[in-house]
Amino acid sequence: MSRFTTSDGLSLYFEDTGAGLPLLCLPGLTRTTQDFQYIAPHLPPCRMIRMDYRGRGQSDHDPTWANYILPIEIRDVKELMDHLSLSSVAILGTSRGGLNAMGLAATAPDRLLGAALNDVGPELNPAGLADIMTYLGRRPAARTIEEAAAALPHVLKGFANVPADRWLHEARTHFVQTDAGLDITYDPHLRDAVAAGGAVPDLWPFFDALAGKPLCLIRGAGSDLLSAETAQKMQARRPDMILAEVPDRGHIPFLDEPEAVAAIRKWMESMT
Repeated sequence: MSRFTTSDGLSLYFEDTGAGLPLLCLPGLTRTTQDFQYIAPHLPPCRMIRMDYRGRGQSDHDPTWANYILPIEIRDVKELMDHLSLSSVAILGTSRGGLNAMGLAATAPDRLLGAALNDVGPELNPAGLADIMTYLGRRPAARTIEEAAAALPHVLKGFANVPADRWLHEARTHFVQTDAGLDITYDPHLRDAVAAGGAVPDLWPFFDALAGKPLCLIRGAGSDLLSAETAQKMQARRPDMILAEVPDRGHIPFLDEPEAVAAIRKWMESMT
């Protein structure tokens, strides 16, 4: 459990464990280092580095919410790498983390060894984006962790056959119990930053910037953010891309599913 200070003075939380291939794990939009708690025991030996973006988890909130954007997050990633004296890393990116991986490939390709994208690509389904906006920056209606756990399988689309104890663990991970009910684990102003961002730009040039680097894509079969058609386009553009579709999962797979584990291990082995 460590922290570093960004060039604009924020203290960001990160974890750095193990040795070997430097694997930087970047979480989803509203998520934290805990995005990777399920895959961690299944990884081959590596140096696993996890961070909380500014405004999320144990990192400082930014007094300027307009800084909750990909270019600033990519800058934070590079500054963490500099802090750790790492010239380059492989990135396992969940959703937003995958976008940051593509952004790093486009702006500093020499700093990226390869990328594994968890349920994200250069085309984002508008329906999935609209679904995210229904909860982004808002406290859940559920009043207790148990109520949230019971609601999650009905709120999150595309999931099936998930044990109740996993939903309970998810609720404990992503919500905080307070006397006034449940709270979120990130700055609610993140919603303002996303809303101000406008239309999603053409991300295919960012995907194409991954050319020549080991690439893996994990897709939830029921994802409402990454369509099967987009995954097929990505595969056509990168025939060497390792592709795994995880049944009974929407956005986003937990990453400890057998299909996800096998794909990520194969991708990592290609870099060692």
